[in-house]
Amino acid sequence: MAGTSTPGFSVGAVVVAAGKSARMDGVDKIFASVLGRPLLSFALDQLEAFSPVTEIVLVVDSGSLRQGRDLIDAAGYQKVIYVCPGGERRQDSVSSGLDSLTPCDWVIVHDGARPCLDVPMLERGLAAAQEAGAAVAGVPVTDTIKVVSSQGTVLDTPDRRSLWAAQTPQIFRYDLLMDAHRQCANDVTDDAMMVESLGHSVKMFLGSYDNLKVTTPEDLILAEAFLHSRVAGH
Repeated sequence: MAGTSTPGFSVGAVVVAAGKSARMDGVDKIFASVLGRPLLSFALDQLEAFSPVTEIVLVVDSGSLRQGRDLIDAAGYQKVIYVCPGGERRQDSVSSGLDSLTPCDWVIVHDGARPCLDVPMLERGLAAAQEAGAAVAGVPVTDTIKVVSSQGTVLDTPDRRSLWAAQTPQIFRYDLLMDAHRQCANDVTDDAMMVESLGHSVKMFLGSYDNLKVTTPEDLILAEAFLHSRVAGH
C-alpha cells in the first residue's frame, strides 16, 4: 500500500541493501541486530516517516528476499510496495529498484547499511535537489587526503577545503536518474557519478558525521552508539 501523495510532486525511494557483507564475518549486516532490531529497519523508519515519500522499494540479495519481506510485514510499513532482488553491481541493484518503482517526480536512493538517516537530512536533500535536479549528502573531510600511486608513493595532497565525503541519501529527478542508468555503462560507486557522466551538475548538501555506512563489525558498534544517543535524546 502506498503512502498519501504530497500535492505538487511525488517522491519515491529505493533502499539498496543487496551487498554481500564480505567484511562482516559471515553476518548479513542489514539484518544484524542493533538495539534489538534489524539494522535495515532504522533507515526504513525514517523514509516511512518522511511525508513526501509515497512509495519505497527495498532491494536485497536474492537469497534474502523472504527475510526482507518478513521484516516489512513484521514492522507494518505502509509505503514499502515491493522487495526485489539486487544485481551483480550496486548500480544494477539501484536499476532493479527503479524498475520496480512507480514513475514519480523525485527519487531518493539510500543505502540500507546507513541506519543513522533522519528526516531533517531528507528535508535538506529534497530542497537541494529541487534547486539543482540532483543532490548528494556529504560531509567535509577532516583528515588530510593523499593521492597515492600503486607503488605507495604520494603523488599529491589536495586542498581538503574543497573535499567532501559523499554519502546517501542521494536525490534526483526521476527522469534524470533513469536516463543516467540507461546511458552510463561504466562501473561507478554511486548514482551521482552516473548523473555527472551526463554533464549534469550535482549539488552537495550536508549529511552527518554520524551517517556512517556499516561495513565491518566495528561499524555496528558505532552505529548502535549513535542510534542509542538519538533515542536517549528523545
